Amino acid sequence: MSLFELRLVCPEDRVEPLSEALEALDALSVSVEDAEALTRHERPLFGEPGMPLRQQGWRRSRISALFTDESQAADAARLLPLQDFFADCAVIGVVAVAEQDWVRLTQSQFSPVQITPDFWIVPSWHQPPAAARRCIRLDPGMAFGTGTHPTTRMCLRWIADHAAQVSSGRVLDYGCGSGILAIGAAKFGAGEVDAVDIDPAAVEATRANAEANAVQLRAGLPELADGQYQTVLANILATPLKVLAPLLCARVAEGGTLVLAGILERQAEELQQAYAPWTRLEVADGEDGWILMTARR
Repeated sequence: MSLFELRLVCPEDRVEPLSEALEALDALSVSVEDAEALTRHERPLFGEPGMPLRQQGWRRSRISALFTDESQAADAARLLPLQDFFADCAVIGVVAVAEQDWVRLTQSQFSPVQITPDFWIVPSWHQPPAAARRCIRLDPGMAFGTGTHPTTRMCLRWIADHAAQVSSGRVLDYGCGSGILAIGAAKFGAGEVDAVDIDPAAVEATRANAEANAVQLRAGLPELADGQYQTVLANILATPLKVLAPLLCARVAEGGTLVLAGILERQAEELQQAYAPWTRLEVADGEDGWILMTARR
């Protein structure tokens, strides 16, 4: 199917009314990016999920709206400049978007991910590398956790490096997302693995991925977790990890290990303080500004 893209530029305070107007004009999608990207005026926007951004938009934004019909895009380009809110905005033009095999394009962006020399994450459309003695077959989906993020890789490296401990008792993956950590623990010999998440879509993704990898685990909402575990894994974010400190620590059996990820380097001390009443957290690994923290009970 051929698509047509209407391109505009606007100041920060016009992004919202323009986006709403484009949706009202039957745009399939509306995307916004920094109009000054790749220049010395580029201004990054970033923040932690659940926390407000320090700034809500760019000084100048480039808006792209997709339409199924060229006449729709042309009508939008004609109608928008007549509106009061269009002051200081400009239409760049309407261009045809080349037809693509979106499935093939998406697949090309995901290649096998090496965790250790012999442990890999391999999308279903790839053959496992010759060196892969163990692999997790996982496709990108709605749930977080494809192995491409440093926090996921660090957790899986920890599992591989501590296989004897992982296989010696129960394992809990708290905030399981795609189930990748729970599956990794099962691949390294854990006999009893529980994977829990507050998102029902994550629970379903975990069950499907476990079946695809021929491993046994229990997946459900947080109330599924019961008793104590030799290994407790939680790859979430610093803010919820602080809130969950008493709950996660209570789930760790005597002599067991707590493994936390989703933490930036600068957040190490605040995590240590949050967990101090129950355990002593230490930095065990780091990659690209993220850290892995662990504690023995």
